[in-house]
Amino acid sequence: MQPTKRTKVKREPARGIYDKGNIYSILDDHFLCHIGFVHDDHPVVIPTLYGRYKDKLYIHGATTSRLLKSLQEGTKISLAVTHVDGLVLARSAFHHSMNYRSVVLFGIAELVTDLGEKLIGLKAVSDQIISYRWEEVRPPNQKELKATTVLSIPINEASAKVRTGPPVDDKEDYKLDVWAGVVPVQMSSKQPVPDPLLKDGVSLSRSVLEYHEMSKRG
Repeated sequence: MQPTKRTKVKREPARGIYDKGNIYSILDDHFLCHIGFVHDDHPVVIPTLYGRYKDKLYIHGATTSRLLKSLQEGTKISLAVTHVDGLVLARSAFHHSMNYRSVVLFGIAELVTDLGEKLIGLKAVSDQIISYRWEEVRPPNQKELKATTVLSIPINEASAKVRTGPPVDDKEDYKLDVWAGVVPVQMSSKQPVPDPLLKDGVSLSRSVLEYHEMSKRG
């Protein structure tokens, strides 16, 4: 993906990544993004779930959502996704950092009006959060689809930034008796808690079992 004036990484440029495959990989490893836009002449940042399908990200919500209503009007947006992979603990306070993978995307969201694409977008969000769940549950009915807005965001202008590795201290600080290194961080699930109203005899589904096991493995 060709870097633009907005996507080119200026601080620590060596950490910038513009390869579409790597950008997609970072996006695919998460499901929560933060979208920034200007509403009524002031900046707003709203967290929301997303799903990727091919060269688009999909977001959804109630037709009354301020975010979705604003974005339908052709509002320019900035979208960010971040993974924290480790706390980088240096010998000095100044050189503490973190290992991370992030993507920043710019664009304009488009209202999805085609029913087929709308279902693709909703499934993409579901799959992004927990695989196979869409196939296990009741699909949305006409009333629910009418009450839901789906927007697509083309992945045309984006870049990634990644930091890995140990801390980098000043040369003289390596002599200090201070522990330094990386504390790995990962998101994991705890034991699934059944709904108190769950029907008797219903066991954990494949989606939940696989998600929980994958989460434990990291």
